[in-house]
Amino acid sequence: MADDLFPQVAGEPSHDAARNADEAMVLPARPGCVAETGLSVLYLGDLLVKQLFEQGVLDLHQLSRGTALAGSVVEEICRFLRDEGRVEVRGQGSGGVLRFGLTDRGRASALEALNRDGYSGEAPVTLEAYSARVRSQALSDVAIRRDTVMAAFADTVIAPALLDQLGPGLHSGRAMFIHGEAGTGKSYIARRLVRLLEGEVLIPHAILVGGKAVRCFDPAVHQALDDPGATPASQLYLGRGHDPRYVRCRRPCVVTGGELTMERLEIQYDAATHIHQAPVQLLANNGMLVIDDLGRQRMTPTELFNRWIVPLEERRDFLALSNGYHFSVPFDVALVFSTNLDPLTLADAAFLRRIGYKIRFSPLSHDAYLAIWQQQCEVQGLPFEPALAEFVIDELHGRFGVPLLACHPRDLLSLAGDQLDYRGGRAPDRETLAWAWQTYFGDFSDSSHGDVAANRRDAS
Repeated sequence: MADDLFPQVAGEPSHDAARNADEAMVLPARPGCVAETGLSVLYLGDLLVKQLFEQGVLDLHQLSRGTALAGSVVEEICRFLRDEGRVEVRGQGSGGVLRFGLTDRGRASALEALNRDGYSGEAPVTLEAYSARVRSQALSDVAIRRDTVMAAFADTVIAPALLDQLGPGLHSGRAMFIHGEAGTGKSYIARRLVRLLEGEVLIPHAILVGGKAVRCFDPAVHQALDDPGATPASQLYLGRGHDPRYVRCRRPCVVTGGELTMERLEIQYDAATHIHQAPVQLLANNGMLVIDDLGRQRMTPTELFNRWIVPLEERRDFLALSNGYHFSVPFDVALVFSTNLDPLTLADAAFLRRIGYKIRFSPLSHDAYLAIWQQQCEVQGLPFEPALAEFVIDELHGRFGVPLLACHPRDLLSLAGDQLDYRGGRAPDRETLAWAWQTYFGDFSDSSHGDVAANRRDAS
């Protein structure tokens, strides 16, 4: 479903507000030696030779940035690799910084390491450290109050009674089941609930599990926040600041729809690159996971629901690597199911009982539709004429029996704008809006128009 059924609203937690909410969070210290990383020098040595194999000769600064480790740690690893005859000094770079390259033995060891594990990015954190980090920044620490919810959605046309269901649902940490006709704004509102989850979280670049690195930070999902106090020198050498193997981010919101498969709920493994990637629920930890278009996935709803029974009850998820190594991670996710299908056709009573909140989105009232129409006129740069909006409501929606849905003002005005641009007009009139309606729903007889419109909504 489209994600802009309502106008963009103010009220997102500001960077400063999020930072203030996080002041009490104890940040992991930057490791000053190999022992403090929690990783073995053997693993870190393999990580460095893989980077040198892929990128060529690198200086100390480049290795520090590539591994997210302080210069003192990289120097310790390089001494170990030189003693093993895997790297050698290749002169000095700018500022007299030593440059390192692989020996023949080092190139052979890099190939062996890449065959075992293709990951060669920033140094991972241990599974124990990651689990402790997830627990320390849990969703239960976020206090959601009614005044906060109302303020966050002040510029959004949504019934207060609906917010009074969504707010407690998110505050409780229980799974929510949002249902209703397509076009009522379920997806839009669900995605923006994450704005109520204030504070920042630390997401590791990768997690070391059973000797394999599992990529965790995904820039397509995680919104990284700038650290105004960070400088190149502090990133490389100084002890202050948090461990740069973690990325400071807003609480994540992962949205997946009909493309979701059962495989995406497990560790992803690329046999060509030998790289493991975290599943969607692990990417969403300490945040929100929205499963949109429920019932449209390439699996039965029962299969999908059964996958969540244990995580929802135990707050733990059980995963496995490509080699069969099993492990568990905390499951700290606000899980939201969204569908335009009848919930009773998707899940049995036993599973529905496990979902604390079942929330229905209904068609709009006359006044709400009119308010969204006015806002969409402002967004699309069109003049707002109340009489024209009443014409759409009474003569078109009323005549054809089409419910007032939140998507209609945006869609109809967009088509009307296209017609105006084509003809060189400036403001829509009744004829333009009737043309937009006919184009949007199709040229059908009055008697069947409502049914066709409903079918169109169900297919959207």
